[in-house]
Amino acid sequence: MIKKKIDIAEPINDVIASRWSSVAFDAEKPVSQQQLMAIMEAGRWAPSCFGDQPWRFIVCNKTENPEAWQKIYDSLAEGNQGWCAKVPVLIAACNDTLFSMNDNPNPWAAYDTGAASVSMCLQAADLGLTSHQMAGFSAEMISEKFNIPERYKPITVIAIGHQVAEKNVPDAVKERELAPRKRNALKDNFFMGNWG
Repeated sequence: MIKKKIDIAEPINDVIASRWSSVAFDAEKPVSQQQLMAIMEAGRWAPSCFGDQPWRFIVCNKTENPEAWQKIYDSLAEGNQGWCAKVPVLIAACNDTLFSMNDNPNPWAAYDTGAASVSMCLQAADLGLTSHQMAGFSAEMISEKFNIPERYKPITVIAIGHQVAEKNVPDAVKERELAPRKRNALKDNFFMGNWG
């Protein structure tokens, strides 16, 4: 896996520090069922408002079910399709817009589903896999192709697989794949006791 140095103000967990969104996946290395189960288990234990667990994930392993994988792939924006062609697992993350306890609107459902998605990506990193969450997809197409009930909304697609060795990164994505990781300074996004 390609290791990227990050500039940190304080030491952080190694899995968090090493996780980043790759675009160079190895089509020859499948993700095992055991790895997928661990990734899903990590998502299952994410926090959620009232413990409602509004997330629903459609997990499509290209090796096991290429037709389902293709449905998600076809929903991707053209720019994502280019590098996703080699991704072995695509996951459509959806959230229940209503609380299961009373069918009232759940304004925190997307937030909670995001927490479950990050938990899954961190578990993937811990297993030596790489992941990439995407906004470039058609939620309408996913809803239609998978007959998703109207109360559930697709909010992201997650790619999971093995990263290619640095020497095998395709030229089309080399610059993006090998670019340094960057984040704003802490002071730009975190305010102590008041705004700004």
